[in-house]
Amino acid sequence: MRLTHTTSLLCLLVPLALTACGKKAEENKGPLPSLISVAQAQARNLEMIETAIGEADSTTLPKVAAEVAGRVVKLYAEVGDAVKQGQVLAELDAADYAADAKRLQAQATTQQRLTARYQDLAKQGFISPSKLEEVEAQNIAAQEQYSRAAKNLARTRIVAPVTGRIDARFVSLGDWIDLGKPAFQLASSERLRIRLPFPETVAPRIHPGQTVYLSSPSAPDTPFTGRVSEVRPVVGSGSRSFDAIVEVGNPGAWKAGASVTGRVVTGSHAHAVMVPETSVVLRPAGAVVYTVANGKATQRIVHTGIKDQGQVEILAGLAAGETVAVDGAGFLSDQAAVKVQPSAQPKAQQPAKAAP
Repeated sequence: MRLTHTTSLLCLLVPLALTACGKKAEENKGPLPSLISVAQAQARNLEMIETAIGEADSTTLPKVAAEVAGRVVKLYAEVGDAVKQGQVLAELDAADYAADAKRLQAQATTQQRLTARYQDLAKQGFISPSKLEEVEAQNIAAQEQYSRAAKNLARTRIVAPVTGRIDARFVSLGDWIDLGKPAFQLASSERLRIRLPFPETVAPRIHPGQTVYLSSPSAPDTPFTGRVSEVRPVVGSGSRSFDAIVEVGNPGAWKAGASVTGRVVTGSHAHAVMVPETSVVLRPAGAVVYTVANGKATQRIVHTGIKDQGQVEILAGLAAGETVAVDGAGFLSDQAAVKVQPSAQPKAQQPAKAAP
């Protein structure tokens, strides 16, 4: 009876002991390592950028005036239309000019034939040289009169002097327009003046000659690079801003009036140590990164500088080439166990084309 009681007690104690051993083994394993991605701190030349959104204007705004007087009978262009050099914008009533040109052409033809006849007679000695000179002078005058009439007839068609767009129209169908009166104003797109407004606090850092990266939603596939040509530091009483002016040749599809984003390079840091922004996290000690080696994350206090395209400059506390945690860095602590997973690398950014 005693043996049976002892055996029963042992049967109860053995499972308890095994359970305790299992729990102790699990406790010895510790917490599971944190799953993270990593990147290497890279040294590169870092550009300091000031960004503004401005507008592209035409450098030339020619007014197209009537070269003869007349009544507007046809209009071929409206405000906003793109036009090419030599394109007809409007026509004036040409009836009187056509009749005048036809009459003077007939007179010029008659006078030319008469002059040829007198030249033959002069060769034969039938007329004096002075008479021939008089006839030849009359012929020259007749040809000049016809030439002016033909030009006036052609001038009844008002044409674009440059390629651009119609910025304003000053006449309507049926209007009488005098010689020299403006009919249209064009904005040429061959060269552009880009105005970039900046707050007055930025004024000491913006200077002529600085590189500017330019892009526009009107032509998103053609970013390019220009330079600050002029700084107008006149501070407006309302906006308290100034303009940086960039004058460039049109790289292709850019349009006057379109909005433009300009990124002015105000300086650079050579061999700046850069890491992804998500690598830098805030802790009671300040900004830190976690360096990763041998399955462990080590907290490193750092001083940060400029942010640029998803990366941040490390001024102190980290060297180029060191491996830092990226995804999952915000959940780490000093000496935490980590397991590294691959991370997708961002695509290299294409450099902007230089402006002509």
